[in-house]
Formats: sequence, structure tokens, C-alpha cells
Amino acid sequence: MDDNSLHAFDEEFWGALERLVQRSEIVIDRPKGTAHPKFPDFIYEVDYGYLTHTKSMDGEGIDIWLGTQGRSVDALMCIVDLMKGDSEIKILIGCSEDEKKAVYRTHNTKPNMRGILIRR
Repeated sequence: MDDNSLHAFDEEFWGALERLVQRSEIVIDRPKGTAHPKFPDFIYEVDYGYLTHTKSMDGEGIDIWLGTQGRSVDALMCIVDLMKGDSEIKILIGCSEDEKKAVYRTHNTKPNMRGILIRR
């Protein structure tokens, strides 16, 4: 498989994510500036929520971070949670560079959780 084929598959992947987001309702259940329900010292720096009619590893809707730059999928966070013994993705939608950095920090400040940011 050549580089052009790989690039085409990458574009198909991002397009599929766009379609998933477009056909789902975005629910923000943890707005920017609010505290985590179980960890009151943790304050969300970016709106956080999920997509309706989707399912993630935890059986709930796919998690999303909603930035201030529109409604286009621009990155993914791939998370490994050693305490839960699981992994999942979180879709970044319309996030500025500062918002991407805040999301990245969120998933890399605790010793039992690590994430990588995959940019579109």
C-alpha cells in the first residue's frame, strides 16, 4: 500500500467521524468552568459531553470536547485508563490550539491515565 492509499483511508476515517457527529445530537453535560461531579477540585476548561445515539467502551455515548471554533472534527484523544483497565476515544470538535492543549493536559495529569492527541 502506497502513501496515497494511506492518505485516502485517513480522509475516509475523518469523513466517517464527521458524519457520526453530524447525525448525532451533541449534549454538553459538563460545561466549561464547572466542577467534575465526583472530583470537585477538577474544573473543566473546555465544554465536555457526548454524542446521542452512539456507544463507547463504557456503554455510554461517545465523549466529545466542544471548542469555540465551529463544529468540525479536528482531533481525537486516545485514552488509556489504568485504574478502569480500559481505553476509549474522545472526539475534539472545533477546538482552538489552546483548547487542544487544555484537553491534552486533562488526560495526562493523573498517573493512571494517559492520552495521545491525534490531529486531523
